[in-house]
Amino acid sequence: QVQLVESGGGLVQVGGSLRLSCAASGIIFSTYGLGWSRQAPGKQRELVATITSRGSTGYADSVKGRFTISRDNAKNTVYLQMTSLKPEDTAVYYCWVSGADYWGQGAQVTVSS
Repeated sequence: QVQLVESGGGLVQVGGSLRLSCAASGIIFSTYGLGWSRQAPGKQRELVATITSRGSTGYADSVKGRFTISRDNAKNTVYLQMTSLKPEDTAVYYCWVSGADYWGQGAQVTVSS
């Protein structure tokens, strides 16, 4: 059974930083691409960042230069380091596995001004 468990969300002030973690089990982690998406209230879910099995990364224009996705295959964990946070980054953040319909339960990130 595949499980993705996110952690690290919370409340932060504008300009602050947070790091989200997503621990995976039930898959051969190192062989999959992974990603993070987010959904703000009343808005569609949007892609935030991706990382391939080889470590190549991609970002939405809205977070480029502020967010960093990384992975630790030894820990079966993907991370999203978020800096210079803005109120518009407030959303529920989900990790997912590329090419498979596996999603985490979501982590709330709230940026207060």
